[in-house]
Amino acid sequence: MHIVSVLLAAVAPGLSLLAYFYLKDRYESEPIHLVLRMFAFGFLIVFPTMVLQHAFIHEVGKGTFVSAFFLSGGLEEFFKWFVLYHLIYRHASFDEPYDGIVYAVAVSLGYATLENILYAFLNASSFSALLLRALLPVSAHALFGVLMGYYMGKAKFTPERRNRYLWMSLLLPIVWHGSFDYILLVAKANWVWFILPVMGFLWVSTLFRVKRANERSPFRVLHAEEEIKTG
Repeated sequence: MHIVSVLLAAVAPGLSLLAYFYLKDRYESEPIHLVLRMFAFGFLIVFPTMVLQHAFIHEVGKGTFVSAFFLSGGLEEFFKWFVLYHLIYRHASFDEPYDGIVYAVAVSLGYATLENILYAFLNASSFSALLLRALLPVSAHALFGVLMGYYMGKAKFTPERRNRYLWMSLLLPIVWHGSFDYILLVAKANWVWFILPVMGFLWVSTLFRVKRANERSPFRVLHAEEEIKTG
C-alpha cells in the first residue's frame, strides 16, 4: 500500500468514531479545539506507556494475565484516566454528564490512532488487516473510553458518590480492556467466537450509557423550552 493510503486507513477509524460520539452530544456540543487537544494528548501518552511496558517486561517478564490486565489494560487505561482527570475533570467546559464521554473517547481514540499508525507501518499491514483493527482494537478503545467518561461524568455530577464513581471510571475500563486482550491471547485461532459477543455486548451497553448521560443533561429542559418557543 502507498504510504498516504496506509496513513489514511490507519487514521480514519479513530476520527470517524470520534465524530460519531461527538455528534451524539444532543444538547451542548463541546469546543472542538478542546476535543482535538484531548485527542492529541491520547497520541502523546502512547510513548510513556510503551516505555513503562518495556521496562516491566524486562524486569518481570510477561505472562498472559499480566500482559492483558496490567501491561495493556492497566497501564493504558491508567494513563488515559490520569490525563482526563487532571486536564478535564475540573474544566469549565465539562458542564454536563455526556461531556465525560466525549473527552474520554477523544483521549482513547488518540491513543488507538497512533497505536494503529505504528502497527500499520511496523507490520507493513494490508488494507484488510487495518479494517480488522478498525472493527476491533480501535473501536474497543472507544468503548472503553465511553465507560471511563460515563462514570467520570457521574462522579462530577453526583458529588455524594464521587469517590465510588471515580474508582469505577478507572477500574471498569481496565477490567474490560484486560478481558478483551486476555481473550485474544488465550483463544488464539478461535478468538472470533468469543470477541464478537463481547463487542456486541459492549456496543449495546455503550449506546445505553450514551442515552442515559444525555438524559441527565442540565441543558435538556432548556433545549425543550427552546423547541417549544420555535414551534
